This record gives sequence, C-alpha cells and structure tokens, in this order.
Amino acid sequence: MFKRISLALLGSASFLGAGIDRAVAIDAAALSEPSVIYASQPAVRTASNMGGGFIEFLFGDSGSQGQSYQRQGVYQQQPYYRSPRQELLPIDPQQGMMRQQQEASEPAQRPIDPKYEKQVVEYTGKENAGTIVVDTPNKFLFLVQANGKALRYGIGVGRPGFTWSGVKTISAKKEWPDWTPPAEMLARRPDLPRHMEGGPENPLGARAMYLGSSLYRIHGSNEPWTIGTNVSSGCIRMRNDDVIDLFGRVRVGAKVVVI
Repeated sequence: MFKRISLALLGSASFLGAGIDRAVAIDAAALSEPSVIYASQPAVRTASNMGGGFIEFLFGDSGSQGQSYQRQGVYQQQPYYRSPRQELLPIDPQQGMMRQQQEASEPAQRPIDPKYEKQVVEYTGKENAGTIVVDTPNKFLFLVQANGKALRYGIGVGRPGFTWSGVKTISAKKEWPDWTPPAEMLARRPDLPRHMEGGPENPLGARAMYLGSSLYRIHGSNEPWTIGTNVSSGCIRMRNDDVIDLFGRVRVGAKVVVI
C-alpha cells in the first residue's frame, strides 16, 4: 500500500511540474503585445465522495476519467485576452470573434497592390525627360526618362471633390517638413493640430515638393496603406521610400503635369 502511494506521489510531482512549466510558458507569452490567446481549458469537475482535488487524483481512476472527459468534449478552446497589465483574462466567444475581426481589418496590415511599386515602364507621352506627370484617375506618378521610358510610382490622390488638374512647377523641396493645416482644412477638421513639427508622425512624411504658389504638394505619408486610393485634400501622397527616391531625382523648377 505504501509503495502504491509513493508511486502515485511521484506521478503527481511530474504532473505538478508539467503544470508549473505550462504556467511559466503562459507567463512568458504574456510579455508580448496584447492579443487574444486560445488555450485548452478543462471544464470544472464536481468533487466526488473521495474529497476531490489531489486526493481524488491519487486514489481515483484518473485514466478512465481522463478518457471520459475527452470523449465528452470537455476540453474546449477558451479565448483569453491579455490585458495591459499582462494578465490573462477570459472573454466570451463573441468578444473574441469581434476582436479578431477588428485586428484582421487593421489598415496597416493591408498589403499594397504590386502595381503601385516603383518600376520602369514604357512611356509614349510628349513630355521632356525630367517632367513629372500625375495620372490622377489611375493613381500613378511618372517621372519621364529618356528613350521612351519613365519611372512609375503609386500615389494617393484627392478624394471626391478635391481632385484637380493643371500644370505647376516645383517651387521648393523640404526634408521632413513641418505641417501647418490651412484655414480651409481647419474649418472642416477643427480637431487637427495648428502646427506639427516634421518627423515620422507628421502626415507630410519624409519629403515634400511644393507645387508653385498653391497649397498642394507631392509628399510622403505615414499611412502607406492609403496608396492607390482617393484620400487626400488635393495633395499627391507617396510612400516615404518612394518620395525620398523622387526627391533625389528632381530639381526645383521641374515641370509637373497633373491630369
């Protein structure tokens, strides 16, 4: 009898050790960013006439009980939310599903269509090399090269009611420009800051090329997923990598044709 209890105690120690390892693993996982975790959790067991818990584990028929629990589908996928305090808190399935859908729809996760990547293309227009041509409907910017070629970049353009066309010249170039929303924009969006220093969070991005005396610019963006969309108040926005590339290729006085 004593030998049987000793063996059971040894087995329980291994079981408890595995439980500690699992707890440590969950605690380590809690150091990452907040997310939903799905972990297999056993349903609550009712205590038997043997006292339940550790005593029942020692003397009860644990093998058959475990098989019975598996057959009954007791082990279910239980969603957990890792709170800002790094605690694992259970949430109901509907909340878990809503959170997953929200994370899946985050704009930053949307890939950019490959056609908006910078590439060399054939160009049959009459503009001279060094001219910038903005194709508003198709959301492309072309930098005309020699020999019938052009560098093509994907862009974001004005939303409905804010598109325009015409011929301008680049009147100034700035790296990491400051942003001061014009009065017209502040009237529409009084929540905007009155001034913002240049930097990664600035909506003008890494570079800006000013178009004549207008309020329009070709500039970078801290929202690269908006490339290929009608999103701006009339400016032409590019990904930061692309606007840095274009910035280094054009000069003040360069012609810009917006169609």
